[in-house]
Amino acid sequence: MRQAEANNHAPVVVVGGGPVGMGLAIGLGLRGIKTIVVERYEQPQPIPKGQNLTQRTMEHFHFWGSEAALRAARTIPPDYGIGGMTSYGTLLSGYNYNWLQRELVRPFYFTDNERLPQYATEAVLRQRAAQLPAIDLRYGWTCRDVRPEADGVVIEIVNREGTKQSLHADYVVGCDGSRSVVRERAGITQTRSDHDRLMVLLVFRSTELHRLLSKFPGKSFYSVLHPDLDGYWKFFGRVDLGTTWFFHAPVPAETTADNFDFRRLLHEAAGAEFDVEFEHIGFWDLRFTLADSYRAGRVFIAGDAAHSHPPYGGYGINSGFEDAVNLTWKLAGALQGWAPASLLDSYDAERRPVFASTARDFIETSIFRDRDFLWQHDPARDRADFEAAWQSRQSGARAEVNAFEPNYEGSPIVFGPIGGVSTAIGSHAYAARAGHHLAPQPLSSGKNVFEELGDGFTLIDLTDGAAAAAFGQAAARLGIPLKVIEDTASGGREKYEAGLILVRPDQFVAYAANNADDPSEILRRAVGRF
Repeated sequence: MRQAEANNHAPVVVVGGGPVGMGLAIGLGLRGIKTIVVERYEQPQPIPKGQNLTQRTMEHFHFWGSEAALRAARTIPPDYGIGGMTSYGTLLSGYNYNWLQRELVRPFYFTDNERLPQYATEAVLRQRAAQLPAIDLRYGWTCRDVRPEADGVVIEIVNREGTKQSLHADYVVGCDGSRSVVRERAGITQTRSDHDRLMVLLVFRSTELHRLLSKFPGKSFYSVLHPDLDGYWKFFGRVDLGTTWFFHAPVPAETTADNFDFRRLLHEAAGAEFDVEFEHIGFWDLRFTLADSYRAGRVFIAGDAAHSHPPYGGYGINSGFEDAVNLTWKLAGALQGWAPASLLDSYDAERRPVFASTARDFIETSIFRDRDFLWQHDPARDRADFEAAWQSRQSGARAEVNAFEPNYEGSPIVFGPIGGVSTAIGSHAYAARAGHHLAPQPLSSGKNVFEELGDGFTLIDLTDGAAAAAFGQAAARLGIPLKVIEDTASGGREKYEAGLILVRPDQFVAYAANNADDPSEILRRAVGRF
């Protein structure tokens, strides 16, 4: 193969170098798999979105080797807090409660959550990707076409000067957003739930708003429920501490940047006037979309290319990162030969129903729940009734955080319960459960188990060690990467309620029991060798 052809060939081409695409490339690059990333923008775009990163997402940054860099890039001081608040009518109405209290589930994850603008996250990921020799970054290039062939995929790209290139890959992953060219060219259809709402995104500077909100310390984002909006939010968020803000709200369908009083809209939402200097006025359509498949042969989609929804609750970017991590280890298994290509089917089987549940059971349900509340309770009509109902919403907000626990109980490659389904609805627990995220626990060495997990499979053996030897021998015969951690069922590890725990490369549990009948069959199923 000539040098030019070799440079334009890779096992994986990722189209779209935003957070999801870059995270996927880093996961592959750390495993030594050559990956070409095609990204049209030379620099991250300075529009604040995708700000709330969950504890689970920060685990990914830990394993990518970029957690410290990400926390250092934060635009709001760590001691200020990253919590939210929901208000009725206006920000300053006097009716408010804490919202999205993710700290409630902190014990079940290895890392703290974080908050910073998406462009700052992208900058950290770009820096990390540039450190990995296996990653070839093509900034300033746009994907024009994707053509599957018998032995791979051809990706046609062009730069701003009009120079064209053809890339060749075993697999291509479209992380190119809600208007994905990869999805379109692959013929992957979407199911759309359109709420027929035009939304405005305002980015502005204001020091007076910071002063007005100083009575709510430790808050970084603020939603406003107004009876005129039928459950849709007005939403303020901090970009930094004290100066820059963003704001989302429904606006009339005919609204443009020039025919609407956005300053008045901000003042009405806050309940007071304050200084405003606009930096950006943009619009987006509020709708839910879900691809009817996440795979078409050698073509995959992830992140907004696979699913999109309103930015309510910080689910979007976190769901996209989980797509990337789920697909990464499966592509690695297929490319490195320790898993069959059919393992890749489990990406759709696991991730698509989880997002469908996220959109339906959390985001869309919250809109309908807020709408019903506003219809039923009005302080002008019955203040006592309203205040009692408003008070009860605080506990409901806490329950939502605990109930959002994406899991793969219905996956064919985990030993989940009979009749289990893959869903975003679950419950946080220390017990090791097949299909669920592993909770962190200390080891006898003083390290946390998350500090010892391998980038392949990991067996945690809390029994007498006989099973560890059998699993090690079976993994060697099958060529499956396996690290074994042997310890005792004490010191906190008894909370796992299982003596043998097989952990996947994405830190989800494939198998948990107190003894194993056939390690070979367990490992075979975990990598899709049915």
